Amino acid sequence: MADYDLLVIGGGSGGVACARRAAGYGARAAVIENDRLGGTCVHRGCIPKKLLVYASHFSHDFADAAGYGWTVGEASFDWPAMVRAKADELDRLEGIYGRLLRDAGATHVRGTGRLLDAHTVAVGDERHTAETIVIATGGRPSVPDIPGVELAISSDEMFDLPALPERLVIVGGGYIACEFACIMQGLGSRVTQLYRRDLPLRGFDRDLRRVLTEEMRKGGVDLRLDTNAVSLARSNGAIAVTTTSGEAIEADRVLFATGRHPNVAGLGLENAGVETAEGGAIRVDASSRTGAANIYAVGDVTDRINLTPVAIHEGRCIAETLYNDNPQAPDHRDVATAVFTTPELGTVGLTEEEAREAFAAVDIYRTRFRPLKHTLSGRDETVFMKLVVDRASDRVAGCHMVGDGAGEAVQLLGIAVKAGATKAQFDATMAVHPTAAEEFVTLYEPVREAAA
Repeated sequence: MADYDLLVIGGGSGGVACARRAAGYGARAAVIENDRLGGTCVHRGCIPKKLLVYASHFSHDFADAAGYGWTVGEASFDWPAMVRAKADELDRLEGIYGRLLRDAGATHVRGTGRLLDAHTVAVGDERHTAETIVIATGGRPSVPDIPGVELAISSDEMFDLPALPERLVIVGGGYIACEFACIMQGLGSRVTQLYRRDLPLRGFDRDLRRVLTEEMRKGGVDLRLDTNAVSLARSNGAIAVTTTSGEAIEADRVLFATGRHPNVAGLGLENAGVETAEGGAIRVDASSRTGAANIYAVGDVTDRINLTPVAIHEGRCIAETLYNDNPQAPDHRDVATAVFTTPELGTVGLTEEEAREAFAAVDIYRTRFRPLKHTLSGRDETVFMKLVVDRASDRVAGCHMVGDGAGEAVQLLGIAVKAGATKAQFDATMAVHPTAAEEFVTLYEPVREAAA
């Protein structure tokens, strides 16, 4: 008899969710984790990032207050105090993760897991066997192989810097790069962001990318497109970043946010017949099952949709299927997401480009306006909203927003898109006034015809 019904390698959100639910249904479940429970999201991603986002917004709030009659005295930011407060909160969350596992009846095995075969995992000198194994080891930052790259840091190190850098160069144009650019600019760093393509956030709706670029630049980020770093070197006590244009930019810190790779090194996948795709992602079917019949994989290690709620959903589907006689496969359609830049970006459903590929004709509704708050604050910041509609069915296929509260708005709009709501139903929904989000239900006229 195996030691466990379910053995999960990786104690991040997806792995813990799978083990907890399985244990709640009576399975003998364990999680193997060599670091802190909670994984990237809790310790090096979503949570500490959002705390820093909140911190960065105060500089704008202090400035905006004057337009509303407030006199705010001289303000200063204490980076070490913020880092300590953040660390205390992450310690608290890690404790909650451990307690939730224990309360569900699951075991935490401390150490690094390595597959010896399809049913056996080595953790140091110990051997653990299981009927089913789930791999949930997440991802790790990747950096380019260029001269001097060892002088740079990744997002993993950003949260615990000993001091706030006065000058920061960020290389990259995805979620992490754009979010840190806005965070650090708001906290007082002078930020230069380099991205090798024409617009950041590749894969998002092009209008969103264009508007966010404009707003980030208005907010003070020196965002240089079609530009990349080719080398780093020490220079006058700083780091000089040489770009593709030949310019050398001096910085106190350089962050490479140039993507993440599935964390599969040393897992012994070959011993169990688990295959990977180019780039290292574990190959899985629609039910998250690998080529080995009893081994599954969830989350970023599969490189499907690399978001914490998706990993949790995938893990819970496995537990429901195997231990609750409730077969489920993860649904990766119409996943809402937000990018916590300043201003925020929120999106759910198809981009305009995807919709034009999918449907015979589409209608596009767009608006861009100065929000009520900034009529008095004087801040030069706008809100952008967009609906993408399949003309034949009238179904709203995509909702997109740049502006304060975009993440909160798109979370709720995601319900409507998931339910297949039509544009007529959006139009029939009464507006909540005065809000920015009311614009989503008052966009009556398409702004342009479908492409011929």
